[in-house]
Amino acid sequence: MPFRHKRINSHQLSYWTMKKLFLTFLLVCVAAGNAPTVGAQQPVTAERIGNHIDVLVANKLFTSYRFLDDEKYPFFFPVNGPLSGASVTGMRNALYPHQASLFIACDRLNGANYWQEGLVRGRIVSLEPRILCAEGQQVVIEDECVWKRPGAEASVRDKRLFTISSPNENTYQIDLDLQLEMLCDVTIEKTIHSLVCARMAEDLSVRQGGVVGNSAGKSGVEECFGEKADWVDYYGIRRTGAEGIAIMQHPASDWYPAPWFIRDYGLFSPSIINWPADGKATCYSKGTTLHFCYRILVHGGTTSEAGINEAYKQFMSQTTFGK
Repeated sequence: MPFRHKRINSHQLSYWTMKKLFLTFLLVCVAAGNAPTVGAQQPVTAERIGNHIDVLVANKLFTSYRFLDDEKYPFFFPVNGPLSGASVTGMRNALYPHQASLFIACDRLNGANYWQEGLVRGRIVSLEPRILCAEGQQVVIEDECVWKRPGAEASVRDKRLFTISSPNENTYQIDLDLQLEMLCDVTIEKTIHSLVCARMAEDLSVRQGGVVGNSAGKSGVEECFGEKADWVDYYGIRRTGAEGIAIMQHPASDWYPAPWFIRDYGLFSPSIINWPADGKATCYSKGTTLHFCYRILVHGGTTSEAGINEAYKQFMSQTTFGK
């Protein structure tokens, strides 16, 4: 007997079509509910252990804020990447033992040196770091430091506020609100060593095949050195993929937009101190307060893959940052 097609009127067709679509929708919802969320903000925790504060993202160590009595200055180390789990910053090598990962420092300030080794030449002393928020979508660490050396009055007091978060599994974020108060008249002679600095791990440096680029679309140390830019991104390739650090200057910052000091061995920082207006020194009178706002992104992927330019636009829109 030949097969006869059963006629379905328009109402039945509509019913079966809608039922099929509805069941498909349910299956998609169930699958989405069981699948891992991509791009979701990750939980962050902070805990003080002796002379350092550990910061964990999704129960994995991201970084430690260290404030040891025998160190030149407080610093972050390690600064672990989201892909490899290894630090994207370097912690002192034979050639540059004075560069400690991610730090705030300066030399040639009122005759003192708050950058290179030797505590008697000057030291940035952490007074009492505090965890203001220990867990959630972000953690907040506050510290106050005094810049001093034996036999001389303290020259600078800084207040630093770190807000640390992880917008997604590919990105760790440190927002820095930094205030420098001059406790006396301050003269900083022209120097290549100043303020907020990152020292890349050796395997991510340009010398080892790494890449550096800025917000103006320039790439390479020679093109980016001394150039004013909103941000600079420095990354290299590991077996687990590309990883790097971007430092961003907020328009609300003093010195904005500062030119960048960059080296092929991995050091980079935004600063005007190497380019003083008179070619000799940068001076501030007692009581002057400088305010800086930075965002530091530790990311997986290349500059474009990590969406650094888009991330800067978001950062720039935060007009209340540091208020």
